[in-house]
Amino acid sequence: MSLVLDPATQDLLFREARTANTFTDEPVTDEQVQAIYDLVKYGPTAFNQTPLRITLVRSPEARERLVRHMAEGNQAKTAAAPLVAILSADIEFHEELPHLFPAFPQAKDVFFAERPARENAAAFNAALQAAYFIVGVRAAGLAAGPMTGFDFEGVRKEFLDDDHTPLMVVNIGRPGPDAWYPRSPRLAYDQVVTTV
Repeated sequence: MSLVLDPATQDLLFREARTANTFTDEPVTDEQVQAIYDLVKYGPTAFNQTPLRITLVRSPEARERLVRHMAEGNQAKTAAAPLVAILSADIEFHEELPHLFPAFPQAKDVFFAERPARENAAAFNAALQAAYFIVGVRAAGLAAGPMTGFDFEGVRKEFLDDDHTPLMVVNIGRPGPDAWYPRSPRLAYDQVVTTV
């Protein structure tokens, strides 16, 4: 069975997709970010939770505050990227469920009344959405540099609140010189897929 996407789109979204480590100075506009969101918001989550929240770091002051919390190896590229997004999971996502999941508005109270249940659901479903976001950045012709090398608690205190858990920081822009490390190996189909 062949894929429906043409080979160029397959390459753009997957085969040629890599974590960018350098970027050009070309800005990433609000219109580009809006277009990315308007595409990826349709990616499915359980109960249509959509717990992902995106904090765009644009000002020099905010960038400086963020760079302080990045691991040493990530500081320079985060300082230089045209746009940086902090992706987080909203633990209070359930407040939107009556609107987002009208087929069963009681889900808010039946399944998510307790915070630990919300924390688990938000972490999993926001991670799904983070993957959609990265693919959306690529669909916009931009490069993404997702990273988890940072002080999570420091970023939460600096930019979020107790109801938002940081997942990753994503540098976004056009790839610069020597943006890519060599492609790392991937597991073969038979190493991943088992039929029972």
